[in-house]
Order: sequence, then C-alpha cells, then structure tokens
Amino acid sequence: MNQLPEQDLPPGRHRLLKEHLMTEIRYTDEAVAIPRKRWVRPALTAAAVATVAAVTFTVLPSSGGADAGPPITSAAALLEDVALAAEHQHGYGRIRGDQFVYVDTEKTFFETGPDGKAVSVPLYRKESWVSVDGTRKTLVRDGRSDSELSNPPAPRGQEIYGEFVSYNFLKSLPTEPDAMYDYLLETPPRLINFANIDIPVLGVRDEYDEHQTVLQLAGRLLKGSIVPPAQSAALYRAVARIPGVAVIRNSVDARGRHGVGIARTDTKPPVRLEWTFDKTTYELFGQRSILTRDYRGLKKGTVISDTAVERRAVVDKAGQRP
Repeated sequence: MNQLPEQDLPPGRHRLLKEHLMTEIRYTDEAVAIPRKRWVRPALTAAAVATVAAVTFTVLPSSGGADAGPPITSAAALLEDVALAAEHQHGYGRIRGDQFVYVDTEKTFFETGPDGKAVSVPLYRKESWVSVDGTRKTLVRDGRSDSELSNPPAPRGQEIYGEFVSYNFLKSLPTEPDAMYDYLLETPPRLINFANIDIPVLGVRDEYDEHQTVLQLAGRLLKGSIVPPAQSAALYRAVARIPGVAVIRNSVDARGRHGVGIARTDTKPPVRLEWTFDKTTYELFGQRSILTRDYRGLKKGTVISDTAVERRAVVDKAGQRP
C-alpha cells in the first residue's frame, strides 16, 4: 500500500490528518455506547481518509501578485493553522488578576434610523479596558459619541452574554474542540438574539441559524478579548466543525487590511459572516457581515457591520494605553 508523503505536508496538516484518522477509532465505539444528539464527527473509512487528505492538501489557484500570501486549502486546514498559531501565542507574559485587558477597535455598521430606514454609521474608534479577574468595572471609550462609560461586572453565570468578557472567565472555557463546540452550540439561544445586537440594522426577529450563532459567539469572544492560548485554539478548531464555512482567498477588514479569511452564509437572514486573518501570522484582523441579497433598502453585497481590531494589550490600570 502506498504511503502518504507525510514529511512533505505543510505545518499544521499533520495534526489535521491525524484527527481524521483517529475519528474512526474514537467515534465508532462512542456512537454505539453514547449516541450524541448534536454534531458528531463522521467516521472515516480508509478510502474516505485518502479522499479527505487529497482535498485538504490540494492547493487552490493563486490570484497572483506580490501579496498573494500562502497557499490556501480548505477552511478546516486554514483554521488549523490559525489554531496552531493561537496556542503558541504567549506574547503577553504573566497576566495578573489585578490587571486589565485593553482592546482598541475601529467599527462601522448600519442601524435603523428614526424613519425606519437603514443609516450608515461612519467608522469610529472604540476602546475597552476589562478587568482580568472580572471583579472591577469595565471602562469603555466610545469615539462615536465621544463618551466614557464605566460598566459593572457581568453577574455570575451570565458572563458569556456581555459585550466584554474577562480573561479569567475565558480561562474557564473548554480546551478540547468538541467540548468547546458543544458549549457554544448550547449556550447562546437561551437568553439573547446575537443577530440583532451585533448587526443593528437586522430586525428583532432576524435570528441567526443555529450554526451561525456558534460562529458569531466565537467571533465575539475572539475579537473583543485576549483569549488564553488553549481556549483560543479550541475556539478556532470548534469553528472548523461548523457546516458551510468556506475559505475567502482575499478578505479585507474595516481598516482596509487585506488577508485570508473564512466565511459562512446564514440560512435565515441574508447575511454572510466573514473573518479576516493576517496572511503571515494568522492574527485575527477583524470581522464583518455582508448582505447576500437586497434587504431593507440596501443592496446585495453591502457591508452592514465591520470591525477591525487595532491592538490588544495587558495594562495595569483602566484608562491606560500601552
């Protein structure tokens, strides 16, 4: 039997192929003993493994140009590379409970005006300082209204639903991809409609489908915080399990930075969610939402929500910039 040329595989692909190969061993027995109601990674035969390997490691044609970036394969392979980069990210040093996570973003979106029509909000800066241990108030400087807000910590048990989530809470989340996927899948629908909050121009009844909710919740955590390496990697690997996620060869964020991306189109509201990563470091640049058809007076292809992450850091006091 011919052997796969394992030594020639790009970085990150060994783990991906290993997961596919181990699937048959892990889930064949589990499917008999404990049938799962939710997502189950399908068992693979040897022929299927060979097919997956061929698809996963096939390089798509480059669009050309000096900034074409690395070869792009499947969304699962790209997200595995992103996860590997995330779990080896230790640039913040030792983070203390009495410190604050600083996130500097630029945002733009459409909202509903007084006359019921969609109105574009110009790009503006938003900074936040979130207590690492979650016990102190969050400071927010909002460039749109030129205001400074001090928000109390989220009540225990509801941290995941807030706009700002503490580093220590994120450390309590699962580190294994399947467990993270199940956590994201089972958490959001109980209390909140993320679609209307994250994309104000959508109506209160425009709820995401189940899988889009998982993608959006993962995106909220990743763009608005510093996520510990193990949980960050688990989030990206959980996203790789969402049906319908595809690679975007040339994606762009709110600041005009080009990178490689992933995207998924919702089956309910006419929205495609897109994430943009740096082509070299795989750092998350930003996230945006794009209309897939004409909606509420806006044309298909309109970017109705766009956020770029300018900087993340750990500082000693709320209000302190790095």
